Amino acid sequence: MTRLILASQSPARTKLLTEAGIRHDVLVSDVDEDAVQARYGVTDAHDTALLLARAKAEAVASLPKSEGALVIGCDSVFEFDGESHGKPYTAEVAKERMLRMSGSKGVLHTGHWLVDCRETQADIDDDETAEGTGATLGAVSSAEVHFAEMSENDIDAYVATGEPLHCAGSFTIDGLGGAFIRKVDGDPHAVVGLSISTLRDLLVHANVGITELWAPQAQQTSL
Repeated sequence: MTRLILASQSPARTKLLTEAGIRHDVLVSDVDEDAVQARYGVTDAHDTALLLARAKAEAVASLPKSEGALVIGCDSVFEFDGESHGKPYTAEVAKERMLRMSGSKGVLHTGHWLVDCRETQADIDDDETAEGTGATLGAVSSAEVHFAEMSENDIDAYVATGEPLHCAGSFTIDGLGGAFIRKVDGDPHAVVGLSISTLRDLLVHANVGITELWAPQAQQTSL
């Protein structure tokens, strides 16, 4: 049975996989995102999302518990007015951003990186057949997000819930923040934080069909 490990602690990502019927486990990486960005000097939102997704996937792929599995890492970065926005962390930053975003639009980039940790033909005897491909590759799924006009009272109430503080761009589409999103041009799953169609495309390179990961009741466990 093919195992998929999600290298993310995001409840939204694991919920999305579960609702899509995709069997998976969760193993969180200890990647220092600021240190990774400082090391490579990447500032472009699109490239930053891919870089961080790769760092998370490779960190988890190096762990013994990932042996024999496929690992998918994801990271989201919001591009607004030429700036890259990650998680705001504080109410002050979240409010400042949302005041600017009101009635405007930006692009949410979600990076995906897949690592095949299964045995390859080079790892075993010639008379055996290995499933592993050694694949390690990524892709970015982006979507343009259009925001409704938000009053300062609306923004204060939303920030007070704490929801936007730990979300790229200071908003969610699958929670309370969905009330302030007028429309999305592109893959809506990318805005949640993991594009199922992008995952499907990456799995092809590991010779795995996404239907192989389907389960009647997808189950998620923490390793």
